[in-house]
Amino acid sequence: MADSSSRSSLTGFAVIMALGLIITGLIIGTTWRKVSRSNVTISVTGSAQKEITSDLAVWRGSFSNESKVLTEAYQKLQESNSKVKAYLISKGFPEEKIAFTSVNTNTLYEQTKDGQNTSNISAYRLSQEVSVESGDVNKIDKLSREATELIMQGIEFNSFPPEFYYTKLSDLKIEMIGLASKDAKLRADQIANSTDNEVGEVRSSKMGVIQINAKNSTDISDYGNNDVSSLQKTITAVVTVSYSIE
Repeated sequence: MADSSSRSSLTGFAVIMALGLIITGLIIGTTWRKVSRSNVTISVTGSAQKEITSDLAVWRGSFSNESKVLTEAYQKLQESNSKVKAYLISKGFPEEKIAFTSVNTNTLYEQTKDGQNTSNISAYRLSQEVSVESGDVNKIDKLSREATELIMQGIEFNSFPPEFYYTKLSDLKIEMIGLASKDAKLRADQIANSTDNEVGEVRSSKMGVIQINAKNSTDISDYGNNDVSSLQKTITAVVTVSYSIE
């Protein structure tokens, strides 16, 4: 009778141990699968693009005069300076927005037949630059094409291409990074769903350089472009994000 009771106890203990081992195995197996899956990641690149219009423009021009006498060259340059200022004011630009650089003096020398300079001074050439900055970008754009009208006033004048800027660029870059990150998440979701999986937490992220190009341009630079030659621009942001798979 005692032996029968002992065998029954051992059988019960064995059953409990077996169940315990099965349950432990299931727990370990489930945990291993979770850990194993958590080590699987998906890396995607998201991008965002937006067209912007410059809200600030800077135009520059230069003029010069020369004479055999330095004081005469300077006097002529001052006369040209006054004409340039009057011209820009007549175009609707306030005087306080018109800036002149310091005068640059270049001494010219007589040359020999073979093109070598001698020690004899032939003339003094004085030059100066002028710039105008305005939020009226179209007005600046027009000025850059018309400023050579000053030649008709006897001024040796050069008009340079305007530079166009977007002053809210810092805030826009933050916005573009956010849009590129959303695009990356959408791409990751599409890839994961196609394999009956779900995207988990972000494991890593890396922001690419921001490209600011002329509209319709596809130029790319490792350091990022910052076009200032065009009124209409396109800004592109790229972000690479790695997600865990659940």
